Amino acid sequence: MSSATWIAYIDGSALPNPGRMRIGGIAYAPDGVSHCFSQAMDHTGCNNEAEALAAIHALSWLQSRGAREVLLHTDSSILAAQMAEPAAKPIARLAALYAQARALRSGFAQLEVRWVPRHKNTVADALARGDALPQVPGLEAAPAGSVA
Repeated sequence: MSSATWIAYIDGSALPNPGRMRIGGIAYAPDGVSHCFSQAMDHTGCNNEAEALAAIHALSWLQSRGAREVLLHTDSSILAAQMAEPAAKPIARLAALYAQARALRSGFAQLEVRWVPRHKNTVADALARGDALPQVPGLEAAPAGSVA
């Protein structure tokens, strides 16, 4: 990764599990400006589905911003394994979502998906739960349900 790398942290939640899903994340641009999203989904599902939706949302948004190099952090070991090349054994019920997320890889010159422990993903976790926006230096807050 280089000085042009965007660094993102994402999370998804379903309460109860399965239940109402939310996604959240934060992306740090190479210039140091932070952008976040926190969004309720319009249908119910499990936390693994929410994690995949968070990845799809974040990667699509990063592509729209012209990001070419991305380091994506997730506290979902399942998502990290499904995004690996080659991907882990498919999970039948979520195969289409993981395929959609993997297809976004082609829009980047370099994409690394890295698993992190939950305690190192606290901002994305709070955003995925819909908690109050955490204090993050350089943060450009987005309106509810969108990405800055």
